[in-house]
Amino acid sequence: MHMEIVVVIIVFILLNLVLWGLFLPYFINKKVASFQNDLVDKHYEEVENMYRTMRTWKHDYHNHVQAMEAYISLGQMEELKEYLKDMHAELTEMEVLLHTGNVKADAILNSKIVLMKSYDILVDVTAIVPENIPIKGTELSVLIGNLLDNAMEACLRIDDKSARFVRIYIDILKGQLYICVTNSMAGKARRMGNIFISMKGGSHGFGLGSVDKIVRKYGGYINRQTEEGVFATEIMLPLA
Repeated sequence: MHMEIVVVIIVFILLNLVLWGLFLPYFINKKVASFQNDLVDKHYEEVENMYRTMRTWKHDYHNHVQAMEAYISLGQMEELKEYLKDMHAELTEMEVLLHTGNVKADAILNSKIVLMKSYDILVDVTAIVPENIPIKGTELSVLIGNLLDNAMEACLRIDDKSARFVRIYIDILKGQLYICVTNSMAGKARRMGNIFISMKGGSHGFGLGSVDKIVRKYGGYINRQTEEGVFATEIMLPLA
């Protein structure tokens, strides 16, 4: 009787292992897909907010001109100087910072750069992305958006604002889209074997998984490296 119970328990355990082996990848892929869709919505919302602000300013252009003409006609030069100073600050916030050659890449990069600068993060960017590349726009947005979100979150854990930086380099190298994002961080990233562990709980780890999934889909290469105070991610995506 005792042996029968042991056999039943062993069969039950084996059955559970088989079921987990069959269905776990499905649940993980479903979770990553859900996270990816949410992230795309978030990125488009950030981009839309940036362009909405620009459209608002253009709409108010004539009002600004009339206000400045009024200051000039009244001889109120100091007030005019202050008005121009405020306008310059608004334009700096709305400025489209980058033209890569790819509209979708421009949208996500510009929205993230504006956001990072609002957090006093020093951003150095060089980016060239052809318009006609065999990578879906939504996946390019998720890829770049995730890399920059992770870099920004790492910078925000640094108390000394002067030490926060993100360097972005994107170009075509040997027929591949090369993406490199380097950022400052507090300390050194943790890893388990060859896998880096997210410093943040919740769905953050699915962001890393989402990047890896897109790189695998296009037969690309990804390399993550860390040293004290710095983290870097390199990605190569074949364009042929």
